[in-house]
Amino acid sequence: MIQTSLSCLTRTLFFIMGFQVEVKGKVASLLEAPIIVAAPHSSFFDAIVSALTGMPSIVSRAENLSTPVFGTILSSLQPVAVSRQDPDSRKNTVAEITNRALSGGKWPQILIFPEGTCTNRSCLITFKQGAFIPRVPVQPVLLRYPNKLDTVTWTWQGYSLKELFVMTMCQLFTRVEVEFLPVHVPTEEEKKDPILFANRVRQTMATALNVPVTDHTFEDCRLMISAGQLTLPMEAGLVEFTKISKKLNLKWNHVREQLDTFAAIASASKGGRIGIEEFSEYLKLPISDVLRELFHLFDRNGDGTIDFREYVIGLSILCNPANTEETIQMAFKLFDLDEDGTITENEFACIIQSALGVPELDVSNLFKEIDADETGKLSYDEFKDFALKHPEYAKLFTTYLDLQRYQLGMLEEDDIQPPEAKYTPVGNAVPVSETRPVARNKVCPADNEEDNSGTSDKKDD
Repeated sequence: MIQTSLSCLTRTLFFIMGFQVEVKGKVASLLEAPIIVAAPHSSFFDAIVSALTGMPSIVSRAENLSTPVFGTILSSLQPVAVSRQDPDSRKNTVAEITNRALSGGKWPQILIFPEGTCTNRSCLITFKQGAFIPRVPVQPVLLRYPNKLDTVTWTWQGYSLKELFVMTMCQLFTRVEVEFLPVHVPTEEEKKDPILFANRVRQTMATALNVPVTDHTFEDCRLMISAGQLTLPMEAGLVEFTKISKKLNLKWNHVREQLDTFAAIASASKGGRIGIEEFSEYLKLPISDVLRELFHLFDRNGDGTIDFREYVIGLSILCNPANTEETIQMAFKLFDLDEDGTITENEFACIIQSALGVPELDVSNLFKEIDADETGKLSYDEFKDFALKHPEYAKLFTTYLDLQRYQLGMLEEDDIQPPEAKYTPVGNAVPVSETRPVARNKVCPADNEEDNSGTSDKKDD
């Protein structure tokens, strides 16, 4: 009785506001489809679907329940409340949806907007799995607003809720089409894979709407807002979070922290992208062949810049795997030439200069940034802490180690080859300066005559 009254009241309210509603298709019964999925979700006016389906239970933000009047009406529909701040909310929500969907008609139908956020209806973003985990039939519902002037779309950019409401009320009428598609009964394959189930339902709806699908999600919207707050273009936050998080095992909080770092690097550039100059300035290193090589590894599409998506993928694929305890220990030993357990600025400069092939490079600013206690020497803890916070350097460390191993291997081959078959370096394959002899430990150009007088592991030509 309450649901019927609310349904009539809601329809009347939309009529008074000037909405002309065209309904296509037939609403499925509770037993035919315990769950209704509606898309694209673009406005608070999408609530018209509730009135047309007999006021089913809906999945809504917990904050909406405290809204005056609307919250009271919402509470009467036995909603499934979702809290985006509660880490256990998603698990509890899915459990509640599953329990109701499998109750055999004891609970009313559940209306879900599977996109999880409002979009501009130009595409269908990734569907959340909550509606598809119960493995029950679902009825797709399409929403269209075929008006010359769009006064209903409420997204992260644009007009506020109040502004949209006033503009909509100023229209003589607002057209909305609601189309109920045939019930989608999951196959055995789809029952075993909620993602496949969701994607197939989304594709069916996208085909009917004649719009594309995209792998962007609500998390991308959150990153967009964060990007705007960091004075980056909002589109910089679009990284197809769900896709890369699954492939690279990333957490949203970690990606959000990386956005802060990216914004710090790209703050001086236009368009929210990192060029080789910004990359060099951030690492406090000059533009060299080694740095260009690292930059090109990040620049996946080869356009000469790094966007945030490329930066996240680069850190995950290139830098983080290399930034292990073993690598950090090896790098520390590499810098600690006199093996006294600390790294002086001279030792630090020696390796950096050799690795980049820039003998006169000033690394004092970089050294000071690592030297947290300002003692003039780097302990292993300081070195490790800096390496973990700046994984970009890990790839430089490992690249240099690989080059040193390559050089040592070639020198060993040189020792056993006849004189006429000795190895001759080609181009800039080895970054160590050819004008200075290799030190005994093979990692640093000699700095004084005493070192030069020692026996070298490299044979004289």
